[in-house]
Amino acid sequence: MGHIVTITKRELAGYFATPVAYVFILIFLLLAAAFTFYLGGFYERGQADLLPFFNFHPWLYLFLIPAISMRLWAEERKSGSIELLLTLPVTLWQAVLGKFLAAWAFTAIALALTFPIWITVNYLGSPDNGVIVASYFGSLLMAGAFLAIGSCMSALTRNQVVAFILAVVVCFAFLLAGFPLVLDAFRAWAPQALVDAVASLSFLTHFEALSKGVLDLRDVLYFALAMAFFLIATAFVLDDRKSE
Repeated sequence: MGHIVTITKRELAGYFATPVAYVFILIFLLLAAAFTFYLGGFYERGQADLLPFFNFHPWLYLFLIPAISMRLWAEERKSGSIELLLTLPVTLWQAVLGKFLAAWAFTAIALALTFPIWITVNYLGSPDNGVIVASYFGSLLMAGAFLAIGSCMSALTRNQVVAFILAVVVCFAFLLAGFPLVLDAFRAWAPQALVDAVASLSFLTHFEALSKGVLDLRDVLYFALAMAFFLIATAFVLDDRKSE
């Protein structure tokens, strides 16, 4: 566990060693505010809740999270520093988990900096703060799932741009898994059981319940299992390609 913490601290410090981290946070905060107040009609709705704020998180994460995750392993493989990393007294699993936790912590910091909108809605009305806490929790879980996918895609290639595109495509597929755009591709040949299974993979469906304050264990487990699956896949991909 000590090695994981060390790697996490080192990677997290690395984010703030360059202006990229501050640019990402600024863009995230500006887009979140713009979507909430303009597209979401925060004031016009006349309701004391943060649904207009959280409804756009999946679409913000769709492009911003891959921008974070694309450098996790692609840059390491391109520069050859992955070989140095794996010669240290750490296992591959510890390295994968440490780098993922650092990216997740960075995302959590960006999400936490949206607290002024929480203060605003409490100033304007009397919202259900329990629902808001559950929504933040659900948003963080979804961000973790996006990051795990991005980590796996980053491990597949040495090119950060390719890693970004792959992550966006896969995340988009998981977002819309429960919608006709994706399901129609399966209905023509797959049995109904498989179609239902694909529909159950939708990030939007699971996040929607959490954003309404419904802490269903199935939704939490879904995101936890998605993170575990793609992190395991990341480790297998890196182990398979470490000699390349």
